[in-house]
Amino acid sequence: IGMKEPFEGLFTQGMVVHETYRKADGEWVMPAEVQIETIGDKRVAKLAATGETVEIGHIEKMSKSKRNTVDPDDIIASFGADTARWFMLSDSPPERDVIWTEEGAQGAWRFMQRLWRLVNEIAEIGTKAPAVKSAAFDGTALEVRKAAHRALARVSEDIDKLRFNRCVAHIYECANAISAAIGEVDSPAKVTPDFAFAMKEAGDILVQLFAPMMPHLAEECWAALGHKTLVSVQAWPKVEGALLVEDTITLPVQVNGKKRADVTVSRDAKNAEIEALVLTLDAVKKALEGKAPKKVIVVPQRIVNVVA
Repeated sequence: IGMKEPFEGLFTQGMVVHETYRKADGEWVMPAEVQIETIGDKRVAKLAATGETVEIGHIEKMSKSKRNTVDPDDIIASFGADTARWFMLSDSPPERDVIWTEEGAQGAWRFMQRLWRLVNEIAEIGTKAPAVKSAAFDGTALEVRKAAHRALARVSEDIDKLRFNRCVAHIYECANAISAAIGEVDSPAKVTPDFAFAMKEAGDILVQLFAPMMPHLAEECWAALGHKTLVSVQAWPKVEGALLVEDTITLPVQVNGKKRADVTVSRDAKNAEIEALVLTLDAVKKALEGKAPKKVIVVPQRIVNVVA
């Protein structure tokens, strides 16, 4: 055919699967007709209408014959389309099957509520943000910016590789970092202009990160942050590479070729500083048995070897 396809290849996704339920007479039962109870360490399924115990069968692909289907309209009515989409993307890599559970959907719904509350907290702090970005950031403001740009870089990479469940994990991490930073502010006086700017920037990035997965919530959050346009028409944010460089590194410490400890040092620490710090570690002292080391070899940004 004399045409070029608009994609490089076909990616086959996994299926959505569910437990099967069966009455004593062999009749299959739909999940909507079943209530699950936990008695001790055992899960017991009963018909909601009669209380009759039913057998919990294998997890299989949803099918009409096994009646283990879940009506999308019921899901949307109970949790919303964003919740359903978020749960299915977060649960497994896209090439694997997704086990649909009510508990998983409820967890996704709770995270949506948490995001909405978090965005409103960010919006309030962001009202104090200056129009012009500071030349340099430090402290909590710097950590917030690092967390946001780190998440942006990772989500961007994982979207390109169709690793959507990992994207979700990075968004969780970003939300946790922002929440922790807000938790450190116990008075309005601690909301400095730099902190407010960092929060406003992080809030924008956070919403843009989950917009492809939860578009309805994202538009509401984008408006709550004070924007007058739709987040869906915004350009994808750009990563500031300088914020991805960590100020510290953790090096493994070996004594006579056997790992004994780890040491965290400044990225630009001198070899002499690293050697001195390593020799103060209890694990290294114990391995040396009170003897002076013959040599300490520092492989920059890789490893420290102590020769006894």
